[in-house]
Amino acid sequence: MTLNVLGYAAQSPTSALAPFPFERRDPRPDDVVIDILYCGVCHSDLHTARNDWGWTTYPIVPGHEIIGRVRSVGAAVTRYKAGDAVGVGCLVDSCRHCKPCEHGEEQYCQNGFTGTYGGTDRHDGRPTQGGYSDQLVVSDRFVLKVPEGLDLKGAAPLLCAGITTWSPLRHWKVGPGSQVAVVGLGGLGHMGLKLAKALGAEVTLFTRSQGKEADARRLGADRVVLSTDAAQMASVAGCFDLIVDTVPYVHDLNPYLPTLATNGTLVLVGYLGGLEPMLNTVPMVLGRKSVAGSLIGGIAETQEMLDFCGKHGITSDVEVIRMQDINGAYERLLKSDVKYRFVIDMASLKD
Repeated sequence: MTLNVLGYAAQSPTSALAPFPFERRDPRPDDVVIDILYCGVCHSDLHTARNDWGWTTYPIVPGHEIIGRVRSVGAAVTRYKAGDAVGVGCLVDSCRHCKPCEHGEEQYCQNGFTGTYGGTDRHDGRPTQGGYSDQLVVSDRFVLKVPEGLDLKGAAPLLCAGITTWSPLRHWKVGPGSQVAVVGLGGLGHMGLKLAKALGAEVTLFTRSQGKEADARRLGADRVVLSTDAAQMASVAGCFDLIVDTVPYVHDLNPYLPTLATNGTLVLVGYLGGLEPMLNTVPMVLGRKSVAGSLIGGIAETQEMLDFCGKHGITSDVEVIRMQDINGAYERLLKSDVKYRFVIDMASLKD
């Protein structure tokens, strides 16, 4: 049986998202069919809908912060049953046999992971479509268990914003005694503060905006540093083991490098592209400091993050919207006018 579903799609870079009936694939033996309850709105959704990165094929149904309930499972599925609360993030398949895949890092698949939307199904060659829709069909290998008691609306952004900040915190072994800074207080940044604090780190927010202090402290920051203030920046020289930079556009990294401790790392999780101005290597060489990048997380690491959030009661701060309000939400996203993540209530699709 082919599933007839309803979603919201962009038909061109300039068209508003609008209702779009389409077909999901016939469920395979290892597939899980999910009724989507909530879907977070990520900056990547907006970039893809408007073809900012130049690879979008239309029509496109965005959405990769998906929370739902299992409707049915294929004959080969044993880990999930109808009624389970589950999540699906940014990837729905990978080659499964290269070194990164074998090590649980499917996001770095050497043959290219299959994106939840805008990808190509490895088996039937059809385009993948995302979570701005009422149902999803996905291999059980790429489905995540949502811990009991976790607010489902607030859990949706964990599937991208949460894992994007969790993965570097785990890779660089953040824990009690770690000094961590987060650059930028948006969808990613607010999760970075929450997760770093829950891991036991002392946490600092770097911001260019006055007036963020109260919110930053509520979210877990022990200190707020205005990055445009030379004296404040000098006061944290040589301080941080890890800086998680969540800013999604080109910006000067050089002011942050002196604030790294010896052996410290600044990791970029928000921006893809060339750096301007160029990096000054002097503080890097003289302090064995690194600038690195990190992409979402693998399935096992994402499950670890969800379980940690369940244990610590961590969810994203969200504003719930109707599916019909997505175009207005995109305009507000461009102005950073959300605290801190839009989440679509998919029940509104029926309206």
